Amino acid sequence: MQQEPATEGAAQREFTDPAYVPLCASLGEIRSNIDRLDREIVRLIAERAMYVKDAARFKRDAFQVSAPARQAQVFAKAVDLARAHNRGFENLEQVVEQTYRAMVAAFIQNEQLYFNSMTPTGDKNDQDRG
Repeated sequence: MQQEPATEGAAQREFTDPAYVPLCASLGEIRSNIDRLDREIVRLIAERAMYVKDAARFKRDAFQVSAPARQAQVFAKAVDLARAHNRGFENLEQVVEQTYRAMVAAFIQNEQLYFNSMTPTGDKNDQDRG
């Protein structure tokens, strides 16, 4: 029968890379740190969400909501940041890119809902000309 790993006790495996330095003494300590990071990550995602919501005010149509060129910039920047912050996690760039692609797709879907429910203000410059 398979079971979840014990959160206390000695490691069951070790890396062959002599440069690897363990971060924690137990799986419980690792999980505690991951939970701490998740709280911060979700707080930051929630903050990002409010900027995404506010961005809908500046878009004219669905194409501008999806902003494919901006998406490409965000993905490239995220991959560059992953590369810069990588401390030895193989394929971190791919993990970050896939995470950002999923997150941005979800944000765009919600931004589109906001966009569709908003009242157009008209182009202030067009109103000034008329």
